[in-house]
Amino acid sequence: MADTYTHSVWTVKPGQEDEFVRRWLELAELGEQMGLSGPARLLRDRDNPHVFVSFGPWQSLEKVARWRSSAEFHHRISRLQEVLDGFEPRTLEQVTES
Repeated sequence: MADTYTHSVWTVKPGQEDEFVRRWLELAELGEQMGLSGPARLLRDRDNPHVFVSFGPWQSLEKVARWRSSAEFHHRISRLQEVLDGFEPRTLEQVTES
């Protein structure tokens, strides 16, 4: 079975970066409870400080689906969307490693 990852690109409203990070940590905490198999990571674009990228490994595709369909996920995403201009979530599977 291929390794499963979630990946998102977040575009944050100017001046809301610190609040976004606080709220993202709440979402990551939920992921830890629901099936992340390692640490979730949040990176910030050095050239465009309003853009963040997150990713994390999951135990299975089913755990990702359960997490994304949970009421608590939707609550935390709606809180995040208050400080966002855009959000692009993806589910990825590993193809190779070098």
